[in-house]
Order: sequence, then C-alpha cells, then structure tokens
Amino acid sequence: MNRVRQLLGKAWGLRPRLVITCVLIAAISATAASGASYVVARQIILDDATSSIVLPLDSRVRNQLMGMRLPPNQQALDSIASSLGGNVKLVYKDMQSKNGVDLTKITPDLRAAVAHGSTVAWQRLDLDGLPVMIIGIPVLSWHTDGQWSGSGLEVYALQELGPQAEAIQKLAGASWVLGGLAAVLAVVMALLAARGVLRPVRELGVAARRLGTGDLRTRLRVRGNDELAELAGTFNETATALEYHVGELRRMESDARRFVADVSHELRTPLAAMTAVTDVLDEEAPLLGGDAQLAATLVSQETRKLTRLVEDLMEVSRFDAGAARLALDEIDLAEAVAATLRARGWVGRVWAELPLGVTARVDPRRLDVIMANLVGNALRHGSPPVEVTLWADSDWVELRVTDHGPGLDPEVLPHVFDRFYKADSARARSEGSGLGLAIAWENARLHTAGQAEGSLSADNRPQGGAVFTLRLPRNLEEDSP
Repeated sequence: MNRVRQLLGKAWGLRPRLVITCVLIAAISATAASGASYVVARQIILDDATSSIVLPLDSRVRNQLMGMRLPPNQQALDSIASSLGGNVKLVYKDMQSKNGVDLTKITPDLRAAVAHGSTVAWQRLDLDGLPVMIIGIPVLSWHTDGQWSGSGLEVYALQELGPQAEAIQKLAGASWVLGGLAAVLAVVMALLAARGVLRPVRELGVAARRLGTGDLRTRLRVRGNDELAELAGTFNETATALEYHVGELRRMESDARRFVADVSHELRTPLAAMTAVTDVLDEEAPLLGGDAQLAATLVSQETRKLTRLVEDLMEVSRFDAGAARLALDEIDLAEAVAATLRARGWVGRVWAELPLGVTARVDPRRLDVIMANLVGNALRHGSPPVEVTLWADSDWVELRVTDHGPGLDPEVLPHVFDRFYKADSARARSEGSGLGLAIAWENARLHTAGQAEGSLSADNRPQGGAVFTLRLPRNLEEDSP
C-alpha cells in the first residue's frame, strides 16, 4: 500500500501538476482565441457572401419586374423565372413558375416574412448535406394612396454556399492546427519552466537528506534574488545554526561521558576498600546489636548498591567509547540460562522452558548480563509466575522473559531501554540504577550489529504482563561488532 501511495505521489508530483496546469492554460487560451477568431471570420465570410449574392439578385429582380403588369399569367411567370436563373421561382398567390427552387424546402417563417414584409429576407440552411442560402424578395407596387405595398408577387432563389463552406472548413482546420501547436509549445515551455523551478527544489531535497544523515556542513548555492533564493538562504542559515547547536550538544555529551567515566574510575579504588570493610561489618553486625547493627547493615547495603552503580556506569562508558567487544563462544543456550538462574538463586522462582541442544555463537558473559537484568526486572516489578522460554530456527534464537504483572504503560514502552528511566507510574519504584535494561539493550545490540532483525524488544501480553524478547543470530562472526 505504501509503495502504491509513493507511485501515486510521484505520478501526481509537482512537475506533472505544473506541466498539466501550463498545458491547460495554453489550451484554454488557444481554444478561446481560435474559437473567437473562427466565429468572427465565419461571420465575415457569411456576411460577404450575403452581400455578394443578395444585393445583385435584388437588383436583377427589380430590373426584370419593372413595368410588369399584374396579375401575371403563367407564361409571364415562367419567362421571368427563366431569365433570372434556374434556381429562381416566382409565386403569385396560387400560381408559381414551373422551374426553380422547391417551395417545400423553404421554411414557413421565410414564406411569412416575404409575404407580409417589404424587404429582402434570407435563410442559411443545409439541404441534403449542402450549405445553401434561400433568398425571398417581395415585389412591391405603388398604390393610389401614395404608398408602396406588397403586390402579392414573391421571388425565391436558391444559392449554394460551397466555396464559403470550404473556406470556413479550412479556417476551422487551421484553428485546430494552431491550437495543437500551442499545446505542444505549452508542454515544451512547461517542461523548461518545471526544470528551472524544480531544480532548486530537488537540490533542497538532496541537501535536506544529507543534513538528515548527519552531514551538517551541507549548504546550498544561492542563485538570484527570488523566493527560491530566499529559501536556499534560509536553509543555509538553519543548517549553520543546527551545526553549531549540534556541535555544542556533542561537546557537552562528550564532556558528560568523560566526566562519568573519570568519576567511575576514581570511585573504583575507594569502593573496593569500602567493600572489603563491609564484608567485615557483615560478619560483626550480629555481635553489635541495637542501632549499631542497623547502621552496619545499612552501610553494607548502600555500599553494595553504590558498587553496582559504579560498575554499571563503567560498563556504559565502555559502550559509549566503542571499547566494548564480544568474546564469542559456541555454547548451549539452555545450560547458559540455567546457570544464570542458579547463580542468583532464582531456580525456584522462575519457570523455564529450555530445550537442550540449542547452540549459538554468543558472548557468554554478556548473555548472562542480559538475562540477569531481564529476569531480575521481571521478578522485581512483575508478578509471578515469571517464565523464560527458548525458541530457535536455523538462523535465529529467541529468549523470552514473561511476567504476569500489570504490564507496561503504553507511554513507558518507547523509553523502557533509556538510561536512568524508571517507570514510576507503571510499576513500583525501582531500587536499581535505572541502567540495567539499557545495558542489556547495548549488549544485545553488540550481538545484532548489522542484523536488522535482531534486537531486544519489550511489549505487553494480551493476557496481561510484560514480555521482553531477545533475538540473536545463531552464527555470529567474530568481526560483526
């Protein structure tokens, strides 16, 4: 579905939209101009044809009928019609000349206009697919009241408009050709415009991707003084500010990591001495009694917590410095996990489904750290039973640690492997350093470097409780980290 959306997005991108818009504008403009020119030219051609046909015919009719006695007889009608041309018909009341235009082809409107009018009338229409003009001329007579009025004699003539129709057809064809050429020119101009407009946009996209990958020295070349040049200048200013702030953050992060590493290193020696003293206090505490016994026990507990915190900080410092390395060995995973549970006294508190014979190349010490943190976290914050299961195929192994507690809040899941993050709102307050799961994740990452599918993940079970899944490759190479 995402692939289809990407293809649709490209098919309806800025370049196609720009080209289509230019073509539509050009097509509409060309069509409007060509259409207007066609209509005006057509009207001029038809008006010229009307003037060249109607006026001469009217003049001939009046010359031929001057002094004609009314009412005419059939012979007179035929004679005058013949002298005016083969397509002319004379009509006087119920009489009509033998030859000439067929009266059935003449519209009733034109007959009425001629019969009751005093001026020439005409109509343009198609007869059998041919454009023609039918002209009607009323013959007037002078009456004793001193006015001209209709004499009852009507003249009808049919004139073909073939040449004019051919000229109009050529004009229409020329309009279509010009419209097509305008559309082609619009496409070419639109492509050129799109290239000029979109080139800075493409450069901006490339620069943004480079900036996103961490190349903070990326800059754009500013051309001209238009909006795109202003956008390029703004991008450069933003990139400069981002480079500065990221540099400051990296420097501060580096100083903080170095400070933690230095402090942890300096604390190791006095903590080693304090640990030796706490061993003595643990042996002598029962003999002290009262507040002295409580104080000795408290000092011993807090010293061990501080020792674990310093050890965790030293481990995190090695990860940050890139100094952590794997010591791979082919081991039986079931035996390794069972040893982790036995070493911490969790055998009776954890239900384990560990089929024997599942081997993988891992770092045994780091696997022990991962499983100890996951199982210890489930025992402290979840509810029993805590389960450890092992699954494997030819390429991967999975170890899952599941509890039956309240589970992780959805807001906690994205941060569960963050350093010093404690899910106070989801579980009871942690007594640890907040680094256990972060160290487990870093150790898992060492095993899955370069393997997109391998990881350490956290989720909630549909039935309730949290589940942590460790997925490792079975045949990890020595140089994978």
